[in-house]
Amino acid sequence: MLEFIANWIIGIISSTGYVGIFLLMTIESVLIPLPSEITMPFAGFLVSLGKLDLVATVVVGGLGNLFGSLIAYFIGFYGQEVFVQKLISKWGKYLLITMEDYTKSKRWFRKYGEIIVFISRLLPAVRTFISLPAGIAKMNIRKFIIYTFIGSFFWSLFLTYVGMVLGQNWGILGNYFHKFDIILALLLLFAVLLYVRHKLYKSHLES
Repeated sequence: MLEFIANWIIGIISSTGYVGIFLLMTIESVLIPLPSEITMPFAGFLVSLGKLDLVATVVVGGLGNLFGSLIAYFIGFYGQEVFVQKLISKWGKYLLITMEDYTKSKRWFRKYGEIIVFISRLLPAVRTFISLPAGIAKMNIRKFIIYTFIGSFFWSLFLTYVGMVLGQNWGILGNYFHKFDIILALLLLFAVLLYVRHKLYKSHLES
C-alpha cells in the first residue's frame, strides 16, 4: 500500500511540480492519510537534481499544509464537538484517525494552550489532528495561521533537506520515519515543558 501511495505521489510531483506539492500537502492536512514523509523528501531529491528550487519548495509545502489545516480548523469551528465526533466515528477508519487520536490532541490543546498548534506541526503522529480542537475552541484565526505556517515551514524544510541529503535513497525515510515517533514525542514534551516553565517564571517575576 505504501509503495502504491509513494508511486502515486512521485507521479503527481514529477508531472505538476509545485502545484502537486501544494495539493499533496493540502490533502495531508485535511486529515487524509497522505504522508508528507514521502511528498517532501521526494521534492528534496528533485531539488538536489536542480529541478526544483529549495525555498520555493519549502514555502509551497508550508502553504499547502496551512490551507489544509484551515479547512480542518473550520470543520471544527462550525461543526463543533458533536459533528467532529460523528465524522471520526463514521470515516475515521478510512482516514486512519481514531477517537483516541482526536481526544489526545484535544487534551494537549486544553493543557498547553495555543502554542501546541505550532509545536505539534513538528510531530508526525498528531500534526494534522490539532486543527480540529483549535477550531472547536475558536482559537484566534490570525494566531492559528501564524503558528501553523511557521511549524509547517520548518517541517517541510526538515523533510526537504533530508531528501536532498539522501538523494536517490530518499524513499527510506517513508519506511522508517514513524519508528522515531516515541523519540519525537519526548522531544515535543520537553519543548512544551520548557515553554510552560518559561511562562510560569515570567509570571512569577511580574507578580
